[in-house]
Amino acid sequence: MSDSATDLKNGESEILDEEKMRSAAEELQKYKDLIKIADDERSRLLLDKMAAEDGKKKAQKEFEDLSEVEDKLALQFKEDLDETQEHMKNLDRVTRDLQRELQDLQNQLHKKRDETASLQQKFKIKAEIPVKRMKFTQTEAEEKEDGGEDVTGVFTVTQRPSFLLKGGQALITFEEENVADQILRLAKCSVACDKIKMDVKPYSLTLEPSVKFEVHIKVSKKTIKFNNALPTLPGERMKDRLEISFSKASRGGGEVDSVDYDQQNGTGRVTFVHTGVAENLVLREKFSVDTGSDLEVDVLPLYKYQLKKFQTYSGVPNHTVLLGGIQDLLDEEDLQDHLEIHFQKPSNYGGEVQAIKYVPSGKSLTAFFNETKEETDG
Repeated sequence: MSDSATDLKNGESEILDEEKMRSAAEELQKYKDLIKIADDERSRLLLDKMAAEDGKKKAQKEFEDLSEVEDKLALQFKEDLDETQEHMKNLDRVTRDLQRELQDLQNQLHKKRDETASLQQKFKIKAEIPVKRMKFTQTEAEEKEDGGEDVTGVFTVTQRPSFLLKGGQALITFEEENVADQILRLAKCSVACDKIKMDVKPYSLTLEPSVKFEVHIKVSKKTIKFNNALPTLPGERMKDRLEISFSKASRGGGEVDSVDYDQQNGTGRVTFVHTGVAENLVLREKFSVDTGSDLEVDVLPLYKYQLKKFQTYSGVPNHTVLLGGIQDLLDEEDLQDHLEIHFQKPSNYGGEVQAIKYVPSGKSLTAFFNETKEETDG
């Protein structure tokens, strides 16, 4: 009984040992599996760490490269900025130089305009062509027209006296000469402009010398000039074609006395036997020459002129006074009206005003004077 119990206990103990061993083996295997998983995870983490370190090195390298590029770009930008600023300084200097040059040129232009106006005042002329009444009496046969080969004319050219009126000045012309004399004796004239009084100084007017002369003109009734007759044929043949074409009545010509032709310039003269042909051709201004193909030439009158009776004279505007020192207190028309009202009053030593012209500041005007009997006699 005791032996059986012992055997039973031993058997149970062996079973328990086997279960413990099996449990321990399972536990060991479990730990082994965990260790393997941990090793695998460790390896993976090591690989990730290595990959991260490689990425970090690569990123560090890219960062260093980008920093180097940034430094180069910053240096280039600074150099470009310095160069641009220096260029802008140079442009500013050039701009200032150009502005000074422009101002100098504007000043020179202003002086030239004043000189031009003064020269125009001296040399501007007016052609006065006398009008003559003509009466038709009779006609004469063409054969009897050889008595005169020129049409003569005389023209009188007179330069109108003028004066350059500048800003802040006015010209006033009185009906009576003695009124102008009274105004010129005054040192100044106080002109009322609404509630303000303005001192105006009167000056006597001196005009530049003027000229007068006659132009004597003789226009040929038989000879014309022609231009643009460019040679399309040899010299003599071209001259022959010109003579033949100007001889044809169907083309507007007539019997030719002589032809002069300058082949180099394409110009020349044609003299007709009878009068009337040249006049008709000059009025037409164009003529068609047959050189194998029609060549159109310009027809001009042949004339001679001579200057005679050249005279110089100085005009003295005894009725006109120059007013200076005028301020732009009102607009142009109102100020001119106030000036006219002031100088019309006998209480201001004035009188009847024939004409007045005021020029505001910044402007100029050329005034022309007509030759009158009173001014000529004076």
